[in-house]
Amino acid sequence: MEGIIFIGMQASGKSTFYKQHFFNSHVRISLDLLKTRHRERQFLHLCLKTSAKLVVDNTNPRKEDRERYIAQLKERRYRVVGYFFQTSLPEALARNQAREGKDKVKDIALYDVRKKLQPPSFDEGFDQLFSVRIQGDAFLVEEWTKPAENV
Repeated sequence: MEGIIFIGMQASGKSTFYKQHFFNSHVRISLDLLKTRHRERQFLHLCLKTSAKLVVDNTNPRKEDRERYIAQLKERRYRVVGYFFQTSLPEALARNQAREGKDKVKDIALYDVRKKLQPPSFDEGFDQLFSVRIQGDAFLVEEWTKPAENV
């Protein structure tokens, strides 16, 4: 069982990455789709109860935002993988401007998430971490190396 947590600003490519890499294998848990934390909790509980592979496709900028998912995933013996979407604020603002309708968010939302954004770390409980950057029309994915443990 695998639980994936996306971390990054809006317009950093998270949902597009999900569609390209996990659409056919993992259930998507997203506040954009579910609209409320209550619905999100219910859906997450159902996924955990049925041992579904899942992706949490939210901004998850702070360690505190991620720990509620990690704790539940670990309790159910999931392998927890994090993807940190690295993009500059100007790049995210430009991509957001190109969005239409409900996909477009207010610029202030990007500034707010950028201010809170904390890179993930293995000590949060991640079993594996990746860095993701948009390069042209593709994604550059690099695995983070786990620091050596003290002997």
